[in-house]
Amino acid sequence: MEPLEQRIGVDLGRRLPLEDGVRWAHAQGVRFVDVELDVGANALETFDARRCEAAREVLAAAGISLRLHTLSAVNVAEVSLHVRDGVDRYLEAYVDCAARLGAAGVVVHAGYHFGKDKAMRMQAALARLTRAADHAERAGVVLLLENLNKEPEDAEVHYLAHTVQEWRYFYEQISSPALRLSFTANHAHLVPEGVEGFLAAIPLERVDEIRLADCWRNGVEQHLRPGQGDMDFGALFAALDARGWRGPFINAFGTLEDMVQARAFLADAARAAGVA
Repeated sequence: MEPLEQRIGVDLGRRLPLEDGVRWAHAQGVRFVDVELDVGANALETFDARRCEAAREVLAAAGISLRLHTLSAVNVAEVSLHVRDGVDRYLEAYVDCAARLGAAGVVVHAGYHFGKDKAMRMQAALARLTRAADHAERAGVVLLLENLNKEPEDAEVHYLAHTVQEWRYFYEQISSPALRLSFTANHAHLVPEGVEGFLAAIPLERVDEIRLADCWRNGVEQHLRPGQGDMDFGALFAALDARGWRGPFINAFGTLEDMVQARAFLADAARAAGVA
């Protein structure tokens, strides 16, 4: 079996230009990266055919597996005229870029609602994700639907797919093989069902990556370095190992150096829990 530490990657976000981030990851011995392509040096519109071809060569030379990560601020549950069409084009553009880059997948979200409009927003998000999955299937790209974080009860805006029930609403109704899952363990730690509740309910065979950060049980959204909250990473790795999951993990917290250094901490936690 591949050592656990080698399976832990890093979410580069928008910290570095894609090509520089890949070279950095290779130098650190990191093999899996997530990257956002929305603004700045990684603005999606800068990834023309020439840049994608060059970036693909950098990825191949480094042996890096890339996943693109869409912005959760873009409301996939959008219903307003013109804006709703823009969200469709946004997802299509990510899919098309992923195909050109040879990316292993595109992390997507179910959007957000404002309380009384939840049912309408869920229907809109389901229809949009279904269209996006159809486009991804034609392009040979995989979408990874992420479970998002809980917001405070009195917040005006609430993310969809932050509970097991909401997440299942989407992935159980979208049968396309192009729709798979990205499981964020720290988001599960924020809600009553917890990590174990999620793992007991979700189809682990549809999960392509597991995202890691620390936080406090039933607390608020934080992306803390492991050891700064109360997440039991050893129990998480043991539960996943018992279920036969062998995919990659993605660290998503702090600085690039924090994420690299934490790989050893996480591997130690797994060994302490009896994971070989």
